Parts: sequence; C-alpha cells; structure tokens
Amino acid sequence: MSSEFDDQDDIADDIGDELASAGQDDGPRALPRGIRPLLVLGKIRQIIEVFAPDRPELTFLEIRKATGLPASTCQRLVANMVAEQFLDRHGDRYRIGLRFGYWASPAGAGMDVSEVVRPALEWLRDATGETSCLYRREGDVRVCVAMAETYHAIRREMYVGKLMPLHAGSASRVLLAWDESEVDAVLDRPLERFTTTTVTDAALLRALLAQTRQQGYAVTFEERDPGAASVSAPVFGPGRVLVGALGISGPTQRISTQQSAEWAPLVVRAAQQATRLLGGQ
Repeated sequence: MSSEFDDQDDIADDIGDELASAGQDDGPRALPRGIRPLLVLGKIRQIIEVFAPDRPELTFLEIRKATGLPASTCQRLVANMVAEQFLDRHGDRYRIGLRFGYWASPAGAGMDVSEVVRPALEWLRDATGETSCLYRREGDVRVCVAMAETYHAIRREMYVGKLMPLHAGSASRVLLAWDESEVDAVLDRPLERFTTTTVTDAALLRALLAQTRQQGYAVTFEERDPGAASVSAPVFGPGRVLVGALGISGPTQRISTQQSAEWAPLVVRAAQQATRLLGGQ
C-alpha cells in the first residue's frame, strides 16, 4: 500500500489501542502464570515488525535504528534469522523470508474472515461515523461479507449478502485494481450505467484502476447510487493474496470531497490492520 499517509500517523495510531481494548490487538499475548518470557523472542518480534508493506526491504542499519537494539545483538539475531529463513537477504538488504508464507498458509484454513476483521470494521465505523464493510468478489459481482453499521439515522442501505456490480463504486475499483485477471472479463463487456457519473468507458476505467493501485485506495461519488459516496482500500491475506476491499460508504452530505480526503488514511489504516489480523502482508 501507499506510504503517503506516514505523516498522518497521529490520526489513526490509536487503532492498536482500540483493538487492544477489544481483546483483538496483534501485540504479545499474556503468558500463563509461572511461565517466564523468553526475551530473545521479543527481540525477534521487534525485528520482524519493522517490515511493512510500504517498507518490504531494509538494510541492517535501518533495522537496528528502527528496533533500537544494540548493534552486536541485532547483528547476531539478524544473521540467525537469515539462517533459519525468518529473513531473506539480497545484497545489503533484508526482507521477510518467503518461507514465512508457507508457515502462515495453515492460518487461513477454516478462518471466518468476517469475524477476524470485525474489530477493524468497528474501529473504522467509530472513527468516521459511517458504515464500514468488507466486500469480496464472487464471479462477476461483489458481495458484502461483513459490516459495522453507522449510528446515523440517514444511511445507505447495506446488508451482509448484498450483491453489487464490479465496475461501479470504490470497493469494486479496489477489487479490480488488485485482481488484474478479472479486469479484461469485466471491461470487455458493456458497462451498465446506474447514474450520470457511472464510469462506462473501459479505457477511462483502466486509467482509474492504475491510479487506485498507485495511491493505495479509491474514492467514488454517486457511481452506483445518487447522493452516495465511498472510500475503500485493499485487504490481503498470506502470500499477498487479495482477500477483499474494506471501506466506508454514506451520503455525500457527510462524505464530501474534503471529508473523503481526510478519511482516506483511516480507511487505509483499517485495511492494513485487517490484513495483519488475517496474517497477510
């Protein structure tokens, strides 16, 4: 995802605190009584957590600076993590080991995605006041698979199981932007017009999909319903497989152009948190 929101970390850094209060934080868990912590594991975790989608490769100096570990300790741990395939080394740069993808793959087996991402949806709903949803592609449509509904009396109609077109709305744009195998199938057929602002030109939509990939999120106004707006970002699972699009939607009087720009970092942060909850990257 895009790193352009790093300067707005103070807006949304409390997501970890919110999820922690809900018992869903991805921080260290409490040990059973009588079990002493292995400090080396905490240091290994420190090293792993300095990597992120917007900084997948780091030099040793960058790792040491981000963790604050003594140089000798950090060097010894990094070398051993490479040997054990926790990390991969390419020249003077390190990244999370590909072996991790194999180790993480069983984590998704039998997982109820809607329950796993619920804390992120509820945080986003509370942070913006708008309905937040997770959408997945099902064939040639998208479907709402989880949601946290707004407390506002005026709201967009939304429910789990609702089917929507794949070429209209910010969630659709995200699903297509990160699933290029589906783009041709969608754009090679006539694109239905739902409102005066529905994008029905295939070339224009391709350009908008490229823009979405570049900025890491999508914002649309009145593409599917008059008077409605939405902001969405991608959620990934292990192996960087696209799981879905997470976003907010509501009336344009609340989600204006200016407001959508202010809320976009929150949507991206919630999508990143959902990705982490799912073991993705």
